[in-house]
Amino acid sequence: MEIRIGLRDSGRELAFESAQAAKEIESYVEQALNSDAKALKLVDDKGRLFIVPVQALAYVEIGADQARRVGFIA
Repeated sequence: MEIRIGLRDSGRELAFESAQAAKEIESYVEQALNSDAKALKLVDDKGRLFIVPVQALAYVEIGADQARRVGFIA
């Protein structure tokens, strides 16, 4: 699952792959936004922890459950 997180006041975004399901990630984001949480915490497929301040979130894009294609498309 590809995750992209846009940050306010920044032209860059965080992009990483996660083994978590789309619904699970969506629920983490909703909980962080609807509660008094200070940070959103997500783990990528390599075990790295990403901690993003909730106030800095511009958007969270949750990709499809498709594997990346490698090579050329004929």
